[in-house]
Amino acid sequence: MPPIVLPVALACAMLWAFPLRAQGVQPAPSFHEAVNMAWAIDPVRTELQVGHHSAKARANAAGSWFAGGPTLSGEYMDDHMLGSNEGYTTYQGGVSVPLWLPGQGSATRQVATAEADSLDEQINVEHMALSIRVLDATAAALIASTRVAVARALYEAVARMGASTAHAVHGGELAATDGQMAQAAVENARNELALAQEEAQDTRAALEVLLGHPVMPDLTRYGGGDVTRARFVSPRDMEDNDPRIKAAHRSVEAAEANMKLARRSFMPNPEIGVDAIHEKQYGSPWDDRVGLNFSIPLPSEVRNTPIMSEARNRLAAATSQETQARRMVHLELTRVRERLIAATTARQAGIAAAESMEKRAIAQEHAWRLGETGLDTALAARQAACAARLTRVRAEVEWHVASIRMLIATGIVP
Repeated sequence: MPPIVLPVALACAMLWAFPLRAQGVQPAPSFHEAVNMAWAIDPVRTELQVGHHSAKARANAAGSWFAGGPTLSGEYMDDHMLGSNEGYTTYQGGVSVPLWLPGQGSATRQVATAEADSLDEQINVEHMALSIRVLDATAAALIASTRVAVARALYEAVARMGASTAHAVHGGELAATDGQMAQAAVENARNELALAQEEAQDTRAALEVLLGHPVMPDLTRYGGGDVTRARFVSPRDMEDNDPRIKAAHRSVEAAEANMKLARRSFMPNPEIGVDAIHEKQYGSPWDDRVGLNFSIPLPSEVRNTPIMSEARNRLAAATSQETQARRMVHLELTRVRERLIAATTARQAGIAAAESMEKRAIAQEHAWRLGETGLDTALAARQAACAARLTRVRAEVEWHVASIRMLIATGIVP
C-alpha cells in the first residue's frame, strides 16, 4: 500500500468510529443534564415563576372579607370665618369598606387561580421549547465539529498529494499544470478548514451561552429504541399531552373565569361604614353622635359594556388560540414522525455511500500513484469521499436528533 493511503485510511476509520465525539472542556453530559443546565439559567423561567407566584398571591388576597381597603373620611367646620361669636364647631370622621357583590369574591379567586394554572402550563411550554433549542444547538455544534475533522483530514490528504506532485514536477515526471492543480486543491482545502473552524467556534459559543458551561452534550446514547418505549404512542394522546395545548386550554379556562367575574361585577362595589360627630353648638343639649353610612353606585351601561366586551374578546381570542395550537401541534407531530422515518433511511444510506466513496477514493489515489489515472480524478475522488463522510455524519446526528425530538413530543425529556 502506498505511504499516503495508510494514514488517510486510518484517519477516515477514526472519523467513522467517533463521528459524534466532541472534545470539550468538561466530560460530555447527557441531554437531560444539558437541559437542566439551560433551565437553571433560563430568564423566561424566572419571569414565568414570578408571574405564577403573583397570581397565587392575588388568589389569596381575593379571600378577604371586603372587596378593597377601608376608606377614611373627615370634616371640620366652624363659624369663625363668618365672624360669629357663637362658636359653632363640628368634627366629623368616618371609616367605610367596599363590599363584594354576590359571587364576585369567589369569581375573583377563580380568575387568579386559573391564571396561575395557565402560567404553570406556560412554564412547561418554555421547558419544552428550551429542550428543543438545546437539541438544535447541540446538533449544530456536533455537525460543525465533525466538519472541522473532515476538513482537516481532507487538507492533510490533499497536502500530501500536493507534496508528492510538487516533487514529481520538480523531477520532471509531471507537468507544471499538475502542480498548479494540486496547489489549488490545497488552498481550497485550507479555506474549507478555516470556514469549518469558524462555524465550529460560533456554534460552540451559542451552545455555551445557552448552557452556561463549555460542554458538548452527548446525543449518541439516544436512538430508535427509546422511541418505541415512549409512554404515548397514540397521536391523540401525544397531542393531548403536549404542553402547548394544555397551556392554550388553561388560557380558555382563565378567560371563562374572567367572563364570569365580569358578569358578577355588574355595578361598582357598594360601601358601608360608621361615622362619628363631635360638635359644639349654641343651645344644643348634646355634642356627640354616632351613625352608619352607605354608598351604592347604580349600574350603568356606560361602565358595564366595555367590561363585558373586553371579557368576550378575551374569551374569543383564547378559544381561537386553542384551536390554532391544536392544529399546529397536530401538524408538527406529523412532521416529527416523518422526519424520524426519513432520518432513519438517510442514516442507512449515508453509511453505505460513505464506505463506497472512501474505497473509491483510496483506489483512485492508488491508481494515480501508479500513473493509471490523472491527478484531477484522484483529487475529485478524495473530495467526494470527504463530502460523503460529512453527509453520513450529518445523517447520523439528524437521526439522533429526530429520535430525541420524537421523545420530547411524547412528553419525555430523555
